[in-house]
Amino acid sequence: MNPSILVAEDEPLMRERLLEMLAQAWPEAKVVMVAENGNDAWDGFLEHEPDVAFLDIRMPGLSGLEVAERIGAMAHVVFVTAYDQYAVDAFDAGAVDYLLKPVQKDRLERAVTRLRSKLAQPPADGAAFEALLRQLKTALPGVRQERTKWIKASVGRQVRVIDVDEVLFFQSDTRYTRIVLRDYEALVRTPLKDLLSTLDPDRFWQIHRATVVNANAIAAAERIDAERMQVLVKGSEEKLAVSRTFVHLFRE
Repeated sequence: MNPSILVAEDEPLMRERLLEMLAQAWPEAKVVMVAENGNDAWDGFLEHEPDVAFLDIRMPGLSGLEVAERIGAMAHVVFVTAYDQYAVDAFDAGAVDYLLKPVQKDRLERAVTRLRSKLAQPPADGAAFEALLRQLKTALPGVRQERTKWIKASVGRQVRVIDVDEVLFFQSDTRYTRIVLRDYEALVRTPLKDLLSTLDPDRFWQIHRATVVNANAIAAAERIDAERMQVLVKGSEEKLAVSRTFVHLFRE
């Protein structure tokens, strides 16, 4: 098996070092995406669907913990961290592997050996993985971002201040993000992947690479065929496509 890998690390020297060591320790693996921040990491994950993700915990945009939260059981995760023993203890008792900075060759080789054996199995157990993420978010200060409550957006010739709780869904629209509410629509220049990093993931669900929906606005999810689903939204006649990556959100 030739596994695919995503590497997300914002420090250039650390990133290059990790890539070089990975090429030596795991020559049959293919790095399909290298990201310098958490937003690009998540966007790249959706595009390439890698088998393994190496995630720096502290990155601009989405943190490594937040990217991992979105990945869930869709890939094997290895955290790259400069944090202290408290965090390491959490990893040792948790569901994923970790690498301490500066990454050492022998430690990476052990991680690769574990990953090779795990690739034939499903990724981390969901409950254990979620418990680890909760513990790390509590233990590591400054990792989680403040959540956006208000958005300034253009509506015709006006600039409106929008309460995010009133938004039905967000959707990419070329260079803009389309914001749909019950009574009107608005546009912002902020890319959806950047906006996503400021939204509460428990409240706003990404259901497609180009669509994020307010969970409270979901009326129902219906099957189109064996592989495709769509979401019906309260207060809107639009039906939103659910990509295969996110179908698991609507399983009973």
